[in-house]
Amino acid sequence: MLLQTVRPNIVQAIRAYRVDDLMSAAQEAGQHFLYANLSEAQSKQDVLDSIASSFLFPQHFGKNLDALYDCMTDLVHKAGSQPGFIVVLEQIPDNPRFDRESREQLLDVFRDAADFWAERKIPFRCFYSFQ
Repeated sequence: MLLQTVRPNIVQAIRAYRVDDLMSAAQEAGQHFLYANLSEAQSKQDVLDSIASSFLFPQHFGKNLDALYDCMTDLVHKAGSQPGFIVVLEQIPDNPRFDRESREQLLDVFRDAADFWAERKIPFRCFYSFQ
């Protein structure tokens, strides 16, 4: 099984993993699969809009990094027990409007979410790639 080779709470580059394989692994494990293709995004706001749309966040989503963290943690946690998560952020922008610092801030939100879920003994694996 694919997930046996990946730590349960991690944010890492997608590297050799295929999105379809990760989706299948999530289904086999009964975990949530959250996927966002960010290839059309150019700015931080575009990235947040794409993630919110792809992950079906509520209309009141604040479209900032704090709100992203809240949606990935508290909002889901309050919905009841969770089986685990596989998150894929594909084609994160790499341009002057979404620079290295912006990318690291985004990934830090997912690292913090991985820590949140680790404290609750729930797997949270996030895979990403850059444009």
